[in-house]
Amino acid sequence: MTVAIGFEGSANKLGVGIVRYTSPDTWDILANVRHTYITPPGEGFLPRDTAAHHRSWAVKLTKQALKEAGLSVADVDVVCYTKGPGMGAPLVSTAVVARTLALLWNKPIIAVNHCVAHIEMGRMITGARNPVVLYVSGGNTQVIAYSHKRYRIFGETIDIAIGNCLDRFARVINLPNDPAPGYNIEQYAKRGTTLLDLPYTVKGMDVSFSGLLTQIELLAGSLADEADGEAASSSSGPPVAAPFAGAQPSKTPTPSTTPATKTTATATATPNPNPVTKPNLCFSLQETAFAMLVETTERAMAHVGATEVLVVGGVGCNQRLQDMMGDMARQRGGTVYAADERFCIDNGLMIAVAGVLMYASGHETALEDTWCTQRYRTDEVLVTWRDD
Repeated sequence: MTVAIGFEGSANKLGVGIVRYTSPDTWDILANVRHTYITPPGEGFLPRDTAAHHRSWAVKLTKQALKEAGLSVADVDVVCYTKGPGMGAPLVSTAVVARTLALLWNKPIIAVNHCVAHIEMGRMITGARNPVVLYVSGGNTQVIAYSHKRYRIFGETIDIAIGNCLDRFARVINLPNDPAPGYNIEQYAKRGTTLLDLPYTVKGMDVSFSGLLTQIELLAGSLADEADGEAASSSSGPPVAAPFAGAQPSKTPTPSTTPATKTTATATATPNPNPVTKPNLCFSLQETAFAMLVETTERAMAHVGATEVLVVGGVGCNQRLQDMMGDMARQRGGTVYAADERFCIDNGLMIAVAGVLMYASGHETALEDTWCTQRYRTDEVLVTWRDD
């Protein structure tokens, strides 16, 4: 039985998680706390300011996590942290915290790949055994499958990540960053009725979002002055909805027997003479980008003969993406697995989960090797904890 504490700070979220590991099928989630650095609408987050946020919250979140877990420092067996990929300054600030605590507490330390942590978190929470993985976040977009001790990348973005695309467009149309730009786009998209013509760029197994972003930014320049192209409203924010309403994880999901529907919504007429509205733009952006991701994921499933799909990463809690992926999986007689925002958005628990698996299989990072890197490929990691 091993207790691991994990520190995640590769972007604008600082997370601390604690897990108790007994066997690959026996886990106890003891704590999973997180704080997000949020900037004003229309602004992104700078590495320097994000690192300062992480430094100011690190001690508070560590104390909170230990309190929620009901543990003392003596109960912790191993300290885990994100080595990369991510933003340089936030990564370094978080690594310094983990390194300092490992020295103060006299505990071993494990450097964890951020992408692999998302995958292992998803597998642990949902019970997916050997899925094709769609990893979609602010900095990464990859289609992945496991083979011979590596997570192999079958396809990926050749320019910007899907999460970056959504975040940048949210800034263009001045959507709030609270709770997240992508979440607010998702809420506006639910009111969209017209599918606008946007670039659909799939190159083999890879995707490209830069042309899509450029075109939708041009369209956004012709937005009507009235509120979202609809009746004037005193509220400038997105529709009210429960925060991050994602699919709940299931240990025993079963394939659906109902007829599958098309993954891309059908354009319908709208009474508004100008179809370029915020809801229609958000709707069209989601439908086009997500269809590209579903297409490449389906090809990977066909190639490896998989019947399971696991969607991980911050964008993975988007309900529309989960629905589209579910439609595709059902057409193939398969199953889609996804989690809600507690587990798919960057968190310290996923670092603890991946770190304790590494530790249990004999890994330990020497202190002189506890550095960070902004570029750390998913397929660089030797996966010693999985049986082929």
